[in-house]
Amino acid sequence: MFKFVIPRQNIRHRLSLSSLLRHLSTTSSSKLHTKYSFTPPSSLSPPNPNPNPNSPSQNPNSSTKIRKKPLYRPPSTLNTGEKPLRSNLPFDFRYSYTESNPSVRPIGLRGPKYSPFGPGRLKREWTGVCAPVKSLKVLSVDGGVEDDDSKLEERRRLMREKLLGKPLTDAEKKILVDSCQRGKIKKQVNLGRDGLTHNMLNVIHNHWKDAEAVRIKCMGVPTIDMENVITQLEDKTFGKIIHRESGLLVLYRGRNYKFKKRPLIPLMLWKPQEPVYPKLIKTTTEGLSIEETKELRKRGLAVPALTKLSRNKYYGGLVVMVRDAFLVQELVRIDCTGLDKSDHKKIAVKLRDLVPCIPVTLAKEQIVVWRGPNHEPTEDRPILTARESVENSIDNMIWDS
Repeated sequence: MFKFVIPRQNIRHRLSLSSLLRHLSTTSSSKLHTKYSFTPPSSLSPPNPNPNPNSPSQNPNSSTKIRKKPLYRPPSTLNTGEKPLRSNLPFDFRYSYTESNPSVRPIGLRGPKYSPFGPGRLKREWTGVCAPVKSLKVLSVDGGVEDDDSKLEERRRLMREKLLGKPLTDAEKKILVDSCQRGKIKKQVNLGRDGLTHNMLNVIHNHWKDAEAVRIKCMGVPTIDMENVITQLEDKTFGKIIHRESGLLVLYRGRNYKFKKRPLIPLMLWKPQEPVYPKLIKTTTEGLSIEETKELRKRGLAVPALTKLSRNKYYGGLVVMVRDAFLVQELVRIDCTGLDKSDHKKIAVKLRDLVPCIPVTLAKEQIVVWRGPNHEPTEDRPILTARESVENSIDNMIWDS
């Protein structure tokens, strides 16, 4: 290491220079200014911190006051000046399109009707359940609700036919299905316990930007009614299902699809509160007394379980299994250990509508359903009834695992 020794003369010279600069910078106490009218240059004078002559420090007689910091206001109360979004999609905006039934009317709301799209961001009114295409005030004045629904359905059909164009050939379908296999592409859309949500429509359009078809994996409660899932996917995205194997679907965007001309889909900023619906499990079952209902529940919990449902699996054959079990016994128990409590109600509602049957109890993570006093065996319907969207030749293809 090298040590540098600074002579004392240099130190004294630096100290004297710094003191001279301080002495010259103060013009009021400087003798040079009084005797010789010497004014130091601007480089030696310190900068003025308050160049404004109207400031309180420069002008003490000024009546200007210091402005206080404005109080905090939440973003919801600020007027940003942006116009609300207007979407031309011909259907009502809901949180979930597969797990909600528009024909079932709720009996109440759990809270105030805050729009999940944000305050003033959408030009549709939020009713607590959905954001309808046409305002409820206009519908009440017109009075033609059924005519309005038929017009919206016709608009959706025309938009879908315009985007799809000419139907695909079997060779084109095979090429698209092969390009969506797991071994060739890892991208897919997962459809879980909430079903087809509103924001998922935007995700599908983002996948369509890079590929003509997208693979959708359906899991959990929505797979009980796969026909409803396929119908809602084609109705809300204006695409077409060209292949299906259990819970795996391939959704085609259409020949005339252009990403830059896609419809405007406003995003939901949070999940809205679910409304209050009528009780699913009533105190007395239909046609029975209270004591008979209690005895029925005890017998139902003692019946051997028909099957055990695992989390995020495919439940496509559950309806057929329950129908077959009702040919032999009047009570069926389904083990739902490990599933969420909200899934128990959703499964019971789907079984009630599809089998049909009467839910008896949901106690101890079990679903017990009763076939009813006037049970008549129903013929098993195919899951895809009269659908031209899925061809037999494509439906029998084997996917790579």
